[in-house]
Amino acid sequence: MSEATTTTTTGASTIRILLADDHALVRRGVRLILDREPDLEVVAEAGDGAEAIEMARTCEVDLAVLDIAMPRLTGLQAARELAALKPGLRIMMLTMHDNEQYFFQALKAGANGYVLKSVADRDLVAACRAAMRDEPFLYPGAVTALIRNYLDRARHGEETPDQILTPREEEVLKLVAEGHSSKEIADLLFISIKTVQRHRANLLQKLGLRDRLELTRYAIRAGLIEA
Repeated sequence: MSEATTTTTTGASTIRILLADDHALVRRGVRLILDREPDLEVVAEAGDGAEAIEMARTCEVDLAVLDIAMPRLTGLQAARELAALKPGLRIMMLTMHDNEQYFFQALKAGANGYVLKSVADRDLVAACRAAMRDEPFLYPGAVTALIRNYLDRARHGEETPDQILTPREEEVLKLVAEGHSSKEIADLLFISIKTVQRHRANLLQKLGLRDRLELTRYAIRAGLIEA
């Protein structure tokens, strides 16, 4: 979790959230969902993508929850700008669009997850917490889209070059993608936590990836895990 997160009187870290949506009623409803959780706090609101970027410049935030369709700058455009402006900022897309094109564009823009507004009351809180743990959060239809994308690539001969990884790196990659912590991986493979962390750093460097979400996407494309 970001070191800049605030701490409550109980000692728990509070995730500071920037919420961007061009509909005030939607923002109000989403804020009610988030603010009722003791570890989540909406500290800034924006009505479009450009305003979200300005808010991120002036406010200390850990997570940005962005609508995709907004005036001036869309959520996708804002996500790209925010990822470049604040590399440590987690980004969650909140949208009414159950659309594969938007989904893949969101991942490419640097989003840590993709939540549908229709089930925000069920999924959004868990998605925010997952993002702060550097874990992907994808709704079931999005997982299906990832698998379909992998199968399409395989049919066209675009296989992932798995040979660049050692067998041990593949083992670590699979466990990372399945959501295991460094300690759990160390226990499963009978190696030290430092060795796990070194393997993970090597994986990111070899594959040119940034985080757990991208490692998970790679593992699915490589057929190392089932979604």
